[in-house]
Amino acid sequence: MKINRKIISFIILLSVLGSSSLFALKIGGKNLPDTMKAGETELILNGAGLRKKVVIKVYAAALYLPSQNNDSTKITAADEAMSIKMHFIYKAVDPAKLIEAWDTGFAKSDVTNLQAEIATFNSYFTNDAKKNDIYDIIYVPEEGTSLYINDTLQGTIKGLEFKKALFNIWLSADTELPGLRSKMLGL
Repeated sequence: MKINRKIISFIILLSVLGSSSLFALKIGGKNLPDTMKAGETELILNGAGLRKKVVIKVYAAALYLPSQNNDSTKITAADEAMSIKMHFIYKAVDPAKLIEAWDTGFAKSDVTNLQAEIATFNSYFTNDAKKNDIYDIIYVPEEGTSLYINDTLQGTIKGLEFKKALFNIWLSADTELPGLRSKMLGL
């Protein structure tokens, strides 16, 4: 039986296109999906990059939004579903180091009225972030900001102001992570 080359080429093309839609981007050897859900909202990958400390790759991070946007002020102010995914690359990050990083980032925002929320958020970090761990920070309006570690809910913090402060860790103009910010904004 003779098979037409065009049919074989078409089948190969379809299989390649089908498999490439599973992952939109590979950062630091980690595959980041092109979509994810926040509540009932389908989010798309806005941009992604690496968090490095000196020369060490710590994690791949991705920002997911309802639609593409590179305006960090509008993103952080928006009361709409969004998410940040962190896929750890480094062998282990101590919880105290994570909390120190969160606190440094929070200090870039006016968090005077958010001390209780920040303390609650920091309490979620009791174990090392190990290589291949995935942290999903998901904001859903009227529900709040939820932290999932390897698909296990750690807790949810209500309020748009907390979400703004948390997302500003990566997205504010004076972030400690300007290179990662640009990548997450798709710039």
